[in-house]
Amino acid sequence: MPEVVGIRFKKAGKIYYFDPQDKAVDKGDFVIVETSRGVEFGEVVVGRKIVEKEDLVLPLKSVIRTATVQDHQQVEENRKKEDHAFDICLDKISEHNLDMKLIDVEYTFDRNKIIFYFTADGRVDFRELVKDLAAVFRTRIELRQIGVRDEAKMMGGLGPCGRILCCSMFLGDFEPVSIRMAKEQNLSLNPTKISGICSRLMCCLRFESDAYKDAKQICPRIGNDVITPEGDGKVVNVNMPKKIISVELYESKKVMEFPLEEVDDKSS
Repeated sequence: MPEVVGIRFKKAGKIYYFDPQDKAVDKGDFVIVETSRGVEFGEVVVGRKIVEKEDLVLPLKSVIRTATVQDHQQVEENRKKEDHAFDICLDKISEHNLDMKLIDVEYTFDRNKIIFYFTADGRVDFRELVKDLAAVFRTRIELRQIGVRDEAKMMGGLGPCGRILCCSMFLGDFEPVSIRMAKEQNLSLNPTKISGICSRLMCCLRFESDAYKDAKQICPRIGNDVITPEGDGKVVNVNMPKKIISVELYESKKVMEFPLEEVDDKSS
């Protein structure tokens, strides 16, 4: 089984495995690697480990070297060039009157290519735009149309919860999110309540879904008869994250809250 290291090229980006060979690299190091896009600069976020061949995309690319001071300086220079390229592309989009929104610009580490990320409602004929950009920068130009979730990931921001967007903080890949997940979590199905700033269903519905499924297996259902320290009653509400059960007592007709461990479900 091969030994690999996991490398990320963007904050909260996807992790790719590379062959460290005999290089002394470990988690937290910055390295130069060979990729399908050319030579790139990335951070080792997963230290050396053994991985099954079935879990890898073979053949593995290799780590070329640990990043030097000059490499870090080149990355900073690339960032400045990206800001300049962004402004130029905006002007060219305006000149060609194209219905597209420029989101981000990325230089590859070796500056052999510039990638312009944009969103648009439909297909855009940007052939003339590419010609103009190639004439200005004299390098390979790629225009890549992305979706609204990718836009939110790149731009960042605050979610409805008041925290930094999960996608821009730690989610490497987007996974499918369904309305069923919102139903399982007893959330309002009002789109404004369960949608993120990208106008799609919130990603947290996905990675909280398993926790709710597990909680449902041990929590009594609404309407079930239960025994509590205060007497028998009927479940009227279940707070699954806190594992608090609201019970309407038969004798007093009062609704009281009890920890899950104090409630005995008669139907189980």
